[in-house]
Amino acid sequence: MVPPMWKIGDLEMDGRVILGPMAGFTSRGYRDFMEPFGVAASVTEMTSDMGIIHGASRTEDSFVMFESERPTGLQLFGHDPESMAKAAVRALEINPNIAFFDVNMGCPVPKVSRSGAGCVLMKDPKLCGEIVRQMKRAVDVPVTVKFRLGWTASTMNYMDVLEETVSAGADAVTLHPRTRDERYLGTPHYDLIEGLGKELSVPLIISGNIFSLDDAIIAKRVSCAEGIMVARGGVGNPFLVRQIDTYFREGTRLENPTISQQVHWCLELADLLIEERGDVEAMARMRSMGPKFIAGCDGSREYRYLLATETVDRDSLLDLLMEVEHYLGDQRIHVYTFLDCFRDL
Repeated sequence: MVPPMWKIGDLEMDGRVILGPMAGFTSRGYRDFMEPFGVAASVTEMTSDMGIIHGASRTEDSFVMFESERPTGLQLFGHDPESMAKAAVRALEINPNIAFFDVNMGCPVPKVSRSGAGCVLMKDPKLCGEIVRQMKRAVDVPVTVKFRLGWTASTMNYMDVLEETVSAGADAVTLHPRTRDERYLGTPHYDLIEGLGKELSVPLIISGNIFSLDDAIIAKRVSCAEGIMVARGGVGNPFLVRQIDTYFREGTRLENPTISQQVHWCLELADLLIEERGDVEAMARMRSMGPKFIAGCDGSREYRYLLATETVDRDSLLDLLMEVEHYLGDQRIHVYTFLDCFRDL
């Protein structure tokens, strides 16, 4: 098979997998960890436009001083077109390595919605288009958007948002086929967007419940998307990215990894986070992510609990992981596939 090549604006994507933005996860250390598995591009944690404009140090932590062999996009959230454009210009001044900007129009969290940003933007499709238009005028890198089906089941206006943002110059669109009300619950409505990618003049990136290779295959086949966004499904299962990348390059299905491999990758991630954020904050993040590396295998319940509660420094993490490898190392992880209901589409 020919390696998949497609473009976001003038950026060539060597692969199908886009690493999705996740608050509290997709820091520089996590992105660096995931990239070798076959990520074609990465997107940062969502970043406030006003935080950039006013020079908030915690905001700048999300995008200052990253370099990558693959394109990395900065996800911005805000609601004022002028401020979003100004923030994009300022961000590029601080870090010229930003390859593209992604506008968050899909975050369902009330704190973000109350500020007029995230999914609430979809209530005003023309405003969505104006944000893209002004950002495109201000910067010379691609601008993408990420959004949902709509606010509620009775107000699904994603086609209106698509029309406004694409006509304003968006270089790609990422769609999570749930409404804001659904948050992350239930099965994404891939049936509602069947064939959508063929109708668009820009690439469609599909998002939502990509937890297995089969999920990725089905989501892409139903939606006709160019790209596949891996987010929560890759936390604790980085090999998922390699499985998807290999399948769409070669048509080959790779077996799920062993617990022994997972232990090695878990420690590798921990070391990158320690280097980036220091031992205390890194271990706080590993208490959340560590248990996911050994989920889905027999006899892991107690160890998952210990990883979530007893990981206080690298040594304690290492001791637990070595015990896990000793007792469970030969097992392969099991991954639940969410999209069985679409298998005949």
